[in-house]
This record gives sequence, structure tokens and C-alpha cells, in this order.
Amino acid sequence: MLNASDISTFILLGFSAQVEKNMVYFILYLVIYTVSLIANVLIILAVSIHPPLHTPMYFFLVNLSVTDLGSISVTIPKAMINAFLSSREISYSGCVAQVFSLLFFAMSDFFLLTGMAYDRYIAICDPLHYEITMGRKTCFQLAATAWIGALLYSTLHTCGTFAINFCSNVLNDFFCDVSQLLKISCDNSYLIEVGFILFSIAGIGFPCFGFIIVSYVKIFKSVFRIPTLQRQNKAFSTCIPHLIVVSLFVSTASVNLLKPPSFSLSSVEIAITVLYSVVPSLINPIVYTMRNKEIQVALCNMFKSTITSRNQS
Repeated sequence: MLNASDISTFILLGFSAQVEKNMVYFILYLVIYTVSLIANVLIILAVSIHPPLHTPMYFFLVNLSVTDLGSISVTIPKAMINAFLSSREISYSGCVAQVFSLLFFAMSDFFLLTGMAYDRYIAICDPLHYEITMGRKTCFQLAATAWIGALLYSTLHTCGTFAINFCSNVLNDFFCDVSQLLKISCDNSYLIEVGFILFSIAGIGFPCFGFIIVSYVKIFKSVFRIPTLQRQNKAFSTCIPHLIVVSLFVSTASVNLLKPPSFSLSSVEIAITVLYSVVPSLINPIVYTMRNKEIQVALCNMFKSTITSRNQS
């Protein structure tokens, strides 16, 4: 039986002992991280410098991009270092920081997606009162609630996870994951943490997801009542990206929960791990960029102004 004072490092089996394989992982992580970094930063810049995008919907989109940047920056840089150096170690404090940060950004993401559903509901179902209901103060309050709620959740969850005793310091992943940490516990105290996870799903996950579902049922009812097809398409164009992102978040989170508890990682399980921990941060900005003409216009204007200023200089 081991506790915090007995463990200085954790061993991550998600990395191969073969240098060639680790180089492949390094290149893969580098490409994913670079694309995600550029895509999310471009969205943040486009919304920030383009006045027509200073609306509640894009305010939440910027917050979502920040959480995506945070979540992918927690795991990928360390994974790149380990792959490049053919190392499998992460310090105890580094593991704690990863768990806390991943939970914080994941819950912030979920709460922000719930707030975005409320924003779309008001915009489509009660457009006459939209500017009053979704004023600047309301937007900041919703965002602050998401960040503070995620901070409290991640603090409690992290403390509960690292309060248990461990029988080993070997994790079957390429980063510190709560599910893997619970698998190496060797006393019944981990049941408290499992109970907290189940309570979180029932007390937070289902209500938030249920709110999103109910909101979109009402949104679609309102959209189908719109007489003109052009206005229907415009309403759908603002909702479809959000629905895709929510579906991706829920599906990848479900994959994480249902991942088989085998001891040795297979290539399929590594792919599943990458799917739920990395892909959403990469796909989210692409979905919003491809499906949103206003974002595309803002990006084009930003590039044109950049090229013009360089030519003038």
C-alpha cells in the first residue's frame, strides 16, 4: 500500500519502449496540438477584433476556445516531451496538476455548452427580449458561474482522488486519468470517489444534458413555425455547430466511462484515449469555422488587414 509520501513519480504505459513508435507519437501529438492551437487562437482573435461578433453567442464561443486550449495544453505538451525523450514518467505533483486541470477545463466546457444552449433558446424562442435577457451582465454571470463551478468541482474531485492509497504507480495511459488512478487503489476508500463520480453524473451531468435537450426541443418547434425557409436556415446555422459540439463532448465522455479496464494498452485503447482527450479540442473550432459565415468573414478580414499592413510596411 502506497500513499502520497511514498510516490514521487507515476509510470505512464501509454508510451512505447521503442524509439521509432515514440517518434510517431511525437509527430502525431505535434500536428494535433499545432492545428488545435492555431484554430482556437484564430477564433479568439477574430471575435475580439471584429465588432459585429461582439454578441453573447460569440462571447461564449471565445470562452469555449479558451477551455479547448487549456484542456489540450494540459496533456499534449507533456506527452510530446515524454515521446521525444522516450520517457514514461510524470511527477506526483505533475499528475495532480493534470487531473485538476483536465477536470477544470472539462467541466467548464460542459457548463459553457449548457449556457450556450440557453443563449440559443432565448435568441430563437424569445427574440424580442433577447437583448434584455442576454445582456452583458447576464453573459458574464453565466460564464463566471461555469468557471467557478468547474473550479469547485475539480478541487473536490482531485482531493478525493489523491486521498486514496495506491498499490502501484503504474498508469495505463499517456496522461494521468482519474479512471486509471482508481484502478491502482488498494483500499475501499476509492469507493467514496466512485460514489462522488456517480453523484456528479446524476446531479450535474444529467440535469445539464437534460436542459440542453429540452432547450433544443423547444428551439426546433419554434424554427419549424418560421414561415420563410431562409430564416429557418439561418436559425439552424447557429444551432447545428453547437449541437455537433455537444454531441462530440457527450459521446467522447461516454467512451471514457465505458473504456475496458484491461491492464495492457492496445492500439485501439490508445486511439480511444486520444479520441476523448484530444479530438474535441481539435474539432470544436473547425466545426464553428466551417458552419459559420460570420466567423469566416471575420477571419478573411483579419488576414486581409494583416497582409495589407505588411505590404505597406
